[in-house]
Amino acid sequence: MLECVVNISEGNDLEVIAELANAAGKSLLDIHSDPYHHRSVFTLFGASVYNDVVKLTEKAFELLDITKHSGVHPRIGVVDVVPFVPLGDSDISDALQARQRFAQEISTRFSVPVFLYGPDRTLPHIRLEAFKSLAPDFGPPEPHRRYGSVSAGARGPLVAYNLYLAEPNLETAKLVANQVRCQHFRTLGLRVGDKVQVSANLIDPLNHGVYEFYQAVNSLVRISKGELVGLAPLKVIEETPKELWTILDLSIDKAIEFRASMTNSDPS
Repeated sequence: MLECVVNISEGNDLEVIAELANAAGKSLLDIHSDPYHHRSVFTLFGASVYNDVVKLTEKAFELLDITKHSGVHPRIGVVDVVPFVPLGDSDISDALQARQRFAQEISTRFSVPVFLYGPDRTLPHIRLEAFKSLAPDFGPPEPHRRYGSVSAGARGPLVAYNLYLAEPNLETAKLVANQVRCQHFRTLGLRVGDKVQVSANLIDPLNHGVYEFYQAVNSLVRISKGELVGLAPLKVIEETPKELWTILDLSIDKAIEFRASMTNSDPS
């Protein structure tokens, strides 16, 4: 089966987020919303994941307008990022097929440009070069006036994770983000309200996970707490010393395997 981690540009309006969650149906395992990023991450998994991702996208297009959006997180559209992730018996070819089908359907039905990422190119490359050196793979050549654009992906497991600095100095957060950025950690230093964070995508979390990222940042600056965005593979949680789970926002019930088992859909 496939997991899909849909990133939508709305993190403030609880009524809208509830409507989006309802549209995601029975595939929905988790929602993580952040008002400063102005972004919600919907984790979906199961036999009906593709259809529920489409329904979630439809509802987001109905309710949201990218021209009215502001937030600290980079984005190119209302339905900003839609990665399909193989779990269990699925493999990357299944995720690539779902990505292709989704891109074709959404671009045709809503006249929205769609960029593809995964084995062929990275998401940061799309954010940097969209509508510059990079044309959409599907849909019109310009952003939709309300929806913006969509990045549809096929990838392995990824963990989105934030570490908050004890001293809220943005320049320090940016410096630390630059120092720990590598092929395993894609990082930004961001201000979120009266706090600052090193925000990261851990792109190979089964081999370079939360604990390694924490150690890298903690060696440079004092940390007040961590924040897991969405869910993580069980291995990532279990390899972190248990005495750090509370401060690093980790627990067994935040494992994708645990949430999937509660829906009687086993990803292992």
